[in-house]
Amino acid sequence: MAKAYKAEYIWIDGTEPTPLLRSKTKVIPAGQEPPIWGFDGSSTNQAPGRASDCVLRPVAVFADPIRGGDDKLVMAEVLLTDLSPHPSNTRSTLVGVSDTYADQEPLFGLEQEYTLFKGSRPLGFPESGGYPGPQGPYYCGVGQDDIYGRPLVEAHIDACLRAGISLSGINAEVMPGQWEFQVGPLPPLEVSDQLWVARWLLHRLGEDFGISVTLDPKPVRGDWNGAGCHTNFSTKEMRESYDAVIGACEALAKNAEEHVHNYGFGIENRLTGLHETAPWNEFTYGVSDRGASVRIPWQVEKEGKGYIEDRRPNANCDPYVVTRLITRTCCEALAKP
Repeated sequence: MAKAYKAEYIWIDGTEPTPLLRSKTKVIPAGQEPPIWGFDGSSTNQAPGRASDCVLRPVAVFADPIRGGDDKLVMAEVLLTDLSPHPSNTRSTLVGVSDTYADQEPLFGLEQEYTLFKGSRPLGFPESGGYPGPQGPYYCGVGQDDIYGRPLVEAHIDACLRAGISLSGINAEVMPGQWEFQVGPLPPLEVSDQLWVARWLLHRLGEDFGISVTLDPKPVRGDWNGAGCHTNFSTKEMRESYDAVIGACEALAKNAEEHVHNYGFGIENRLTGLHETAPWNEFTYGVSDRGASVRIPWQVEKEGKGYIEDRRPNANCDPYVVTRLITRTCCEALAKP
């Protein structure tokens, strides 16, 4: 008799201003696909106690790299009991935009920065108080004097690859204890689903290492880099024409305020005009300019085609929202009459 398998259902809750990840396990008979399930929305800021049922509908399934065997990770969207999207379900809105502009073949690469903490201090910050040496040697560094948390980072990349997530790289970042992983390039729905599951894996593995993970966009106040989710974007036309690359930048300029207000809570604390950022209330773009809102990589200008990097999204952004806004804004502007 075939044995059952464990499916870890992962969803996004209704906590404000920044939602949290939740998950729970369902045992499913072998050979059956993960079904629609449910949870108590009154415990996740998604329903009142008098009508607490919420629905989980699977949208993406991955191998479970922690439990192994036939076990699965199930990314699920949240529905109301009439099976309409829950108000907290930002994925449902992205579906329509993604379908509308699918002919333009939008692709995203998301660069997720995060900071590792031990207790109340980032890894690499003296436990007795004070600060480490100034930023400089930590970015892509090596050695125990400059790099902190690598065992967890390596466990995370291995877990993501075993799960089937399209991680394209990792690196240590500018502040001690700060790291980055990249997902993509993928279409908007796929890259967003995968980023959420990769985030869940990072938090879950942190439990095993006794390390907490924060996506706070400014985890340490003062002269320290914040944490973003730099978003690389292209369409088929942009991958063939530099004029389309510039057209996408101009379209983002016209919609700058709407975008920046939906790129993650606390963005004004990170986008100050310092630490490789443009001010949150100004929009600029430029070639090879890490102090611009949107960077055009130097090789894109040289080759006359390629992609852009929107450097404004926070580490705590909702990728369903970010990819929806960029897809709609740029694809609408680039659409052929």
